Amino acid sequence: MIVGQQDVVDGVLICLLSGGHVLLEGVPGLGKTTLLRTLARALHLKYSRIQFTPDLMPADIVGSMMIETAEGGSKSLRFQPGPIFANLVLADEINRATPKTQSALLEAMQERTVTSGTTTHELDLPFLVMATQNPIEMEGTYPLPEAQLDRFLMKILVTYPSREELGRIVDRTIQKDETQIESVLDRDTILQVRSVCRQVLVAPHVQDFAIALVMATQSDQKEAHELARKYIRYGSSPRGAQALVECGRVLALMRGRFHLSVDDVREIAAAVLRHRIILNFDAHADGQTPETILGTIIKAVHANAMVS
Repeated sequence: MIVGQQDVVDGVLICLLSGGHVLLEGVPGLGKTTLLRTLARALHLKYSRIQFTPDLMPADIVGSMMIETAEGGSKSLRFQPGPIFANLVLADEINRATPKTQSALLEAMQERTVTSGTTTHELDLPFLVMATQNPIEMEGTYPLPEAQLDRFLMKILVTYPSREELGRIVDRTIQKDETQIESVLDRDTILQVRSVCRQVLVAPHVQDFAIALVMATQSDQKEAHELARKYIRYGSSPRGAQALVECGRVLALMRGRFHLSVDDVREIAAAVLRHRIILNFDAHADGQTPETILGTIIKAVHANAMVS
């Protein structure tokens, strides 16, 4: 159903099995909505889509209290769940909503609960929010604050397909028959796989590599890379180190191994850290991006790990 975009598909699956959430950034029409809708059908999970707009209110996401009239005329309040009550939630163009609405979604993501009045409602597991951002239209948008970006396990950049992939996409558009999606897993199996991921072994030297990557982004640390001292205002938080290990474990299991390797951590490092560093003015003036800086830092830390 999805042509190409293997890194995006793997990243979303890693976040689902790690119990985290994912932020996708890319222009419209690259298959972000199709990906999550297809994933819901393949995994037999409940799917909902929220189109973020400036007039969207928190109650439109989490739900609200409704007045219900009984046959006898008595009235009572009943909670009407919002679209957040699903296993896979697509938060489309999250940067178009106001900070108040964004915070309602992020609270549900963090706590896995929704509170209405004095009652707390649990969200069903597995629970994954895939938020998307459109990078080309910034007018009238509310970019997510860095502290809230940190709540996403990974940030994945969705790029244009190659010429060959674009040809396959057009071929499928011309076909008369629609591609049929078969269910390959269900909710209980996903939760079982999630528990297996937590048993993947992490050797001390691999853990040290993940910690060294995070420390290398923190400009005030003695282990900081020279580019971090020059261009990074704030480095990754401890959540970055946790995410490197969590995501790396799932990737190791996807590769058929029951132990985490340095290469697993290196492979997912950019997606885990790119939204956890804040660049300074010099970086923007010199045309630096999180991609260019992280690429150099990851390569240097990896080389040091191989030597030691």
